[in-house]
Amino acid sequence: MAAALEGRSVVVTGASSGIGAETARALARAGASLTIGARREARLRTLAEELAAAGAPIAIQPTDMRQETDIARLFAVARERFGGVDALVNNAGLGRRAPLSSSPSEPWREMLEVNVLGLCIATREAIQDMERRGVAGHIVHVSSMAGHRIPGPDSGVYAATKFAVRALTEALRVELRARQSPIRVTAVSPGHVFSEFADVFNDRPGAAAEIDRRFKILESRDVAEAIAWVLTRPPHMEVHDLLVRPTAQRN
Repeated sequence: MAAALEGRSVVVTGASSGIGAETARALARAGASLTIGARREARLRTLAEELAAAGAPIAIQPTDMRQETDIARLFAVARERFGGVDALVNNAGLGRRAPLSSSPSEPWREMLEVNVLGLCIATREAIQDMERRGVAGHIVHVSSMAGHRIPGPDSGVYAATKFAVRALTEALRVELRARQSPIRVTAVSPGHVFSEFADVFNDRPGAAAEIDRRFKILESRDVAEAIAWVLTRPPHMEVHDLLVRPTAQRN
């Protein structure tokens, strides 16, 4: 895959840890120019220094996906540094244990604003940039197996956001085909991943490690390599919906 993305400008959201950070590493190895965003600026800077030391062209922009102005600035930085956006990895997202029957509203609002509305805004910004420049670009939504079934009794609203991502992925494909656009769209839906997600969802450090002790779960790098594979397929091939489970995961 060496240099398979050379000359291509890729924006990665939620890049300060986990799948986002590993995706940035995988795409840097493939030769991409990267614009990375996340709320935690110190982590972004540390990752940028690592990748720049390895020769990757990289820009950072602190980005809260609940703030439309932040998202717009992320894409402005990609235009300023690299001339525009050739691919977007919509990785930013989170889950909260927030039952529909009893949770306060704020966790629902946070998940909806980041996982759905923020994703929509970033997608729009990327598509408009690609179409202005006549680029056969690519949008990758990092979704979840929760977009294909309900994983548990406290995860309904989180799952609803990922079912929405699944619908938005197909809706965007239909929109693009209706106007004969060469832009492709993919959803990558991981199962259990060793990352901060499980700790945040359960509001308990070590939750991911507990799952991993029961059976071997995915590493963030596994999902990142799947994303890199998707982005390096030939132009006539659209991988639309990729489900990636740990081998031992039952549901």
